[in-house]
Amino acid sequence: MNHRDLSVGPSGGVLATRRSFLQSSTAFIGAVSLGVPFGGPAWASEPRRYPIETPAVTTKERMIAFPATRTPGLKKTELNQVARYKDLGYGEWSFGSGLPVVQRTDLMSAGYQKPANAARTRLLKFFSFSDVHITDKEAPNQLIAFQQTEPAAASNTSIYSPVMLYSTQVLDAAVQTVNDLHQRDPFDFGIALGDACNSTSYNELRWYIDVLDGKPITPSSGKHRGKDSIDFQMPFQAAGFAKDLPWYQVLGNHDHFMIGSFPVDADPSMGLRQTYTADKVWAVGDLLRPNLAGFPALFDYRKLKAEPAFYPGVIDGASPYGAIIHAGRADDPAFNGQPPQIDADPLRRPLLRAEWLAEFRDTTTSPKGHGFDLVDRASAVDGFACYSFLPKADLPLKVIVLDVTQSEQDGSRDIHGHGFLDARRWEWLKAELARGQADNQLMIIANHIPIGVSPIGSEMEWWMGDANAAPGFANAVDLAGLVQTLQATPNLLMWIAGHRHMNVVKAFPSADPNRPEQGFWQVETCSLRDFPQQFRTFEITLNADYTVSIEAVNVDVAAAEGTPAAQSRKYAIATQQIIQNDITFNSRNYATAGGRGTLQVPSMDPTRPQSDDPKATDPSIQFVDLSTAAKPVPYHASSNVELLKQLSPEMVSVLKRAVPLR
Repeated sequence: MNHRDLSVGPSGGVLATRRSFLQSSTAFIGAVSLGVPFGGPAWASEPRRYPIETPAVTTKERMIAFPATRTPGLKKTELNQVARYKDLGYGEWSFGSGLPVVQRTDLMSAGYQKPANAARTRLLKFFSFSDVHITDKEAPNQLIAFQQTEPAAASNTSIYSPVMLYSTQVLDAAVQTVNDLHQRDPFDFGIALGDACNSTSYNELRWYIDVLDGKPITPSSGKHRGKDSIDFQMPFQAAGFAKDLPWYQVLGNHDHFMIGSFPVDADPSMGLRQTYTADKVWAVGDLLRPNLAGFPALFDYRKLKAEPAFYPGVIDGASPYGAIIHAGRADDPAFNGQPPQIDADPLRRPLLRAEWLAEFRDTTTSPKGHGFDLVDRASAVDGFACYSFLPKADLPLKVIVLDVTQSEQDGSRDIHGHGFLDARRWEWLKAELARGQADNQLMIIANHIPIGVSPIGSEMEWWMGDANAAPGFANAVDLAGLVQTLQATPNLLMWIAGHRHMNVVKAFPSADPNRPEQGFWQVETCSLRDFPQQFRTFEITLNADYTVSIEAVNVDVAAAEGTPAAQSRKYAIATQQIIQNDITFNSRNYATAGGRGTLQVPSMDPTRPQSDDPKATDPSIQFVDLSTAAKPVPYHASSNVELLKQLSPEMVSVLKRAVPLR
């Protein structure tokens, strides 16, 4: 890897400043025509505001459509050549046909049909967003350049993608989209399903909370280069959630692990904590480099100190395209034996788990603590992040917020993106499920990591320990045991999650055909950071036959043309066109580890047959093809569904007394 500016195109100067000014001016003129206070010079007393396109609509009305590929095009390792996107046609899009809501009866008795045109009552309406990944793009301890230099990392848009430039502005546009929908048809609450931050930094978390609170935002760090001329660096006034809209928070792996992967303090000799607030770019070993046999190396965070060392770069805040600077081999003569200097910032400090949770008490929106105040204070001291709440006092339904992320003390040197429940959290979950069942409450589990969908051997599967696991930190339950417990809780409606940046909907049917109420649904919400940059709405209704319908619908951020959020959409689409990640992935349920030899492994999904048949995918994971629609949508990765759920006779009796049909 040579020492060079890894972005193609202008990186500053008069031309770059003029281009940024013209782009900002176009947005400003458009906003003024709408009568909205937006943009304005750097010396204005009020920070700029970024309006959305109203009225906001869901994907039922229209979908974003774009060509799946571009010819000629860029290689994956050329993703950083942002200045070429426009000339090559990357990121251009239009609106296509809407995505229908597909009725799913996978959990119901054979032959079930929902009563047509009958009375029904709405029980609850809420929204979820996930994986915002608010990013300090100028931080000195990232892995940015490895996406361009290592083939094994070329598809890893988590370490670099141009969407990282606009994370705060996209969140602000999403909040305004929620508010617009809420004004016309109110939500009861919202829930964020984890990975608010990208690397557990204090400034990242404050940007996140302050955007949701509607505070002034300065989306840059260090000496705030480009704050007067570069759109993604300019301070702005966030809108904030409507004051009558409560929102709750879930803990994700990026919220308390470095880059979502490594415990900050597990090995103090690594000095990871010091890299956050340093005034120089860290020198890091390439843990993503393939071995001599050509296979990707096993992840081991100790390799961050391996040789040869690299400077993996930072984003230049003064560059209109977010050029990657300070990247190259540490022994490159161009560095003169000295690490690149950057503008240090003490606000980049990493947060301990308990510190991260406590920060949610410093907020102006409701409820205080956003759920974490419901955690027993004695438990919260060590970062316990599980709680439950009742969205409506007169509705027998509770939301169980579950932390399924790994522990900082588990001893694993692998990527910390697996699902995990220690004994304490497992006992807590079982008690919550048993109490909800005894109290005749419907239940929703909200957490960060989905189950039964990540391939065996992947970095996102259910963790079953490894050779380095510390004593006392074994997973308290395997996936089969977890699913069995969930199935034994017939009042459980669904498990909702983020983490994979996908919109997969999956059925976990009952193991007993005579007890269909023991099945439950899993609904994933994709990332606000990466394509398709959506959140979900959920509407739960009681049907005339006392079954439950859950309508889960994707919503595109209503970004107005000329705003930073609209630019981010173009970059997200361009990234998908270049990288071609499959975000409708449906993994096989192998009986062995990928069919290799006779190694027996825990089933990825214990509710369906295990097989090494390469065609044996999960039939409950479905995506509607809109490529031949009236207004074609070649690729969308979205899923709008009505999910039917059978209730137990006991729960039906309770609801007949508590909820009148109308």
